[in-house]
Amino acid sequence: MNILSLIIFIPILFGLIILVLPAGLRYIYRSVTLCATLLQLGLSIWLYVQFKTGAGFAGVNHEGQYQFVEKFHWIALNLGAMGKMQIDYFVGVDGISIMLLLMSSVVMVVAALASWEINKNHKGYFALFLLLDMAITGVFCSLDFFLFYIFYELMLLPLYFLIGIWGGAKREYAAIKFFLFTLFGSVFMLLVMVGLYFSVKDPATGYHTFNIIQMMNPANYDKDSIFGFIGTHMLLGMPARTVGFITLFIAFAIKIPVVPLHTWLPDAHVEAPTPVSIILAGVLLKVGGYGMIRICFGIFPEVATHGAFWIGLLGMISILYGAFNALAQRDLKRLIAYSSISHMGFVLLGIASQTAEGLSGAMMQMVSHGFLSSMLFFLVGVIYYRVHDRDIYSFRGLSNLMPKYTVFIMIAFFASLGLPGFSAFIGELFSLIGAFNSQTANGLLPTWMAMGASVGILLGAGYFLWTLQRMFFGELKIKGGQVWKLALVDISTREMLVLVPLSILTLALGLMPSLVFAKINDSVLAFVQFIHVN
Repeated sequence: MNILSLIIFIPILFGLIILVLPAGLRYIYRSVTLCATLLQLGLSIWLYVQFKTGAGFAGVNHEGQYQFVEKFHWIALNLGAMGKMQIDYFVGVDGISIMLLLMSSVVMVVAALASWEINKNHKGYFALFLLLDMAITGVFCSLDFFLFYIFYELMLLPLYFLIGIWGGAKREYAAIKFFLFTLFGSVFMLLVMVGLYFSVKDPATGYHTFNIIQMMNPANYDKDSIFGFIGTHMLLGMPARTVGFITLFIAFAIKIPVVPLHTWLPDAHVEAPTPVSIILAGVLLKVGGYGMIRICFGIFPEVATHGAFWIGLLGMISILYGAFNALAQRDLKRLIAYSSISHMGFVLLGIASQTAEGLSGAMMQMVSHGFLSSMLFFLVGVIYYRVHDRDIYSFRGLSNLMPKYTVFIMIAFFASLGLPGFSAFIGELFSLIGAFNSQTANGLLPTWMAMGASVGILLGAGYFLWTLQRMFFGELKIKGGQVWKLALVDISTREMLVLVPLSILTLALGLMPSLVFAKINDSVLAFVQFIHVN
């Protein structure tokens, strides 16, 4: 077991410890969970520091660009005259996945600290929390489609129960809606995965394979296979490879989420407990963006190029639709949920541009949004746990009661609206540069699309600044009177331990974006070249 496998399975090992501990030690569960996430974070930081960059580690069509690789035969089935069915445990990271792995490790520590407020069924909650942690980590490391799918599906079960048991008043509705949306995409992803398995052969063994890297090489496809590059197979009146791309795109677009497949997100966020909202926004949405890059564009590059206009258009629509909806909200948590839809639209726009600037911006936006959304939902949870209210109109002049809290909310708001000096500015700027440059670089996206997306930044300033002015400035006036005044104490030491590092991270990435760009650059350049060649 190498260090990457250790990072993946540390959470489940600590989860087993929680399951065997007696119920009388329920307050120890959260400390065990925090230790697991901190250990995972420490190993991820070591992985980030040790990750090598340079020309020798670029390239897409071979396994040489992936580091910390572990590969061995996992499932083998002799099919007689038809050969052998072989599934590998195959994990590794490149520049794209290493940053998302590190980001998710930070978010899981934040979510673990936010879980201090959970007040029922501690054993079940923290066991499911750690199972979810393992699944998320496995998704970012898997290089075998079968293994990827197992981890991808494994995320669904703990999230369903975490929302449905520990959520708000309409938790059952939100959990079922999330479950059905995600399952809808996953079922059809399974069909495409099986089709790809029967279309691709490993040149080393001559057997069919689930190896994602082999699926990215056109030379490994059987000429007469359903997803073959040269084949003429049709499905639903369209080329089979187009149908395969659309199917996978929908599955990952639900996770991002892309309008009009977004409707599960506001409900899930509003009803989920704060730690689960942090995971949903900070990590789960990035699984959709990562799958879009690694699976959709990696396996079906020519279809992605032909459909780039429509993908970019969906990104622009998501940016504007999410921003306009955020302007109309009075529930602070729902406002931030819609802002996530808007911000993730920049990710889709950057990917659709198929330029180095756009893809780099999309990656920076995913990392930045992981930290900022975690900070924002944590800050909402701080108020909600004190007075059990999130209505923006229930508060005014909070800076008089909670000055430290106000400082952190200002940092989070200004960073999220794209103020220069913060990480979101870099992510949105490079995504837009990529979209603007696409017209001359590859002719995929028109200039008006980037201009339309730019309006989303202006709208973001509108709903964040309006919320800041309405809730925190002016004369103190709160709905709950003296009872709320006593309850609304300023942030605690535990909350400071979460907010200070997140503030430093978003500022550091804004001032030193090379912390991300230096690691992803080789993989981004190789990936852009790969898409254009194929």
